[in-house]
Amino acid sequence: MTQTQSVVDALVPPSLPAIRLTGLRKTYGDTQAVAGVDLDIAAGEFFTMLGPSGSGKTTLLRIIAGFERPDAGHVTLHGRDVTDVPPYDRDVNTVFQDYALFPHMSVQQNVEYGLRIRRQARATRRTRAETALELVGLAGFSKRKPHELSGGQRQRVALARAIVNEPQVLLLDEPLGALDLKLRQGMQVELKRIQRDVGITFVYVTHDQEEALTMSDRIAVFNAGRIEQLGSPLEVYDRPATEFVAGFVGVSNLIERDGRRYAVRPERVHLMPADASAPDGAVVERATISEVVFVGMATRYVLTLESGRSLIAVSPNVTAASAESLALRGRQVVAHWAPSEMYEINPSVGATAGLSEGDAS
Repeated sequence: MTQTQSVVDALVPPSLPAIRLTGLRKTYGDTQAVAGVDLDIAAGEFFTMLGPSGSGKTTLLRIIAGFERPDAGHVTLHGRDVTDVPPYDRDVNTVFQDYALFPHMSVQQNVEYGLRIRRQARATRRTRAETALELVGLAGFSKRKPHELSGGQRQRVALARAIVNEPQVLLLDEPLGALDLKLRQGMQVELKRIQRDVGITFVYVTHDQEEALTMSDRIAVFNAGRIEQLGSPLEVYDRPATEFVAGFVGVSNLIERDGRRYAVRPERVHLMPADASAPDGAVVERATISEVVFVGMATRYVLTLESGRSLIAVSPNVTAASAESLALRGRQVVAHWAPSEMYEINPSVGATAGLSEGDAS
């Protein structure tokens, strides 16, 4: 257990959420950026607000930080109503995508900056900065300037500067957005490790579903200023509550039956030769393979059903024989999946995204 977490545990009852948002609303002109959000975030949780641009997630983060004031509602941090409290009096720090490091300062000086503003003793500043840099994997980099670092290293410095003050809550606004894919994937794992080590509540904003699924304890999926679904990564992915969630978090096939709508993930759709028999009780569709796409670890099949609608199936490339699948275009097949893999979904607040419409009626 870290020193920070010990302090938090001593001051905050275990049942009290780190953040409580009640009836939050924020409007810009005719646009409702935040449309009545109620949310509790537990102490020590890695919580992600996921959604497309304009969905309200960043506005909500800025309200928690104190950079924006809500038109209605309340923000409570560890039991203290901070709705009208300025940012510098809230026990939160924010990490932004652009790092905001001081170019003329060394790494050590950048990390110590907040402690210096608080008039901490020089020896204390040095010790705590060294500890923070070691935690983010930058021990030995203290004398370098920001321009001498890679993008990933600069992001680690920004993170060290944020956690060195030992805030109760750390807000992260798309902090990995400027990094390339491989570096971003590596930092996802590192961020989760750091959060686990320091025990601080992380509130993370992203439009990247992979980031959300990789790092989060819970995810709130935002659309049109509202939370469409709240749950663990497994719940949000495996049981999307609305059409929007089904399409935004991964790709789903949208199935209509008897006036009701269902979603089934492409990797749950299995293909068999046209003359084969599907397992007893399976949902079955006869189809023609209209397109085959090799995507490295998997092959994606676009199917045309007898109704004329489309369905997507994805199969992992576990053997070299999967290369033969590229020659299957135009082949007639049986697509099937277990009824338990098909979940009924509700209408969404806004438009759908990433849905392939099938017709199983």
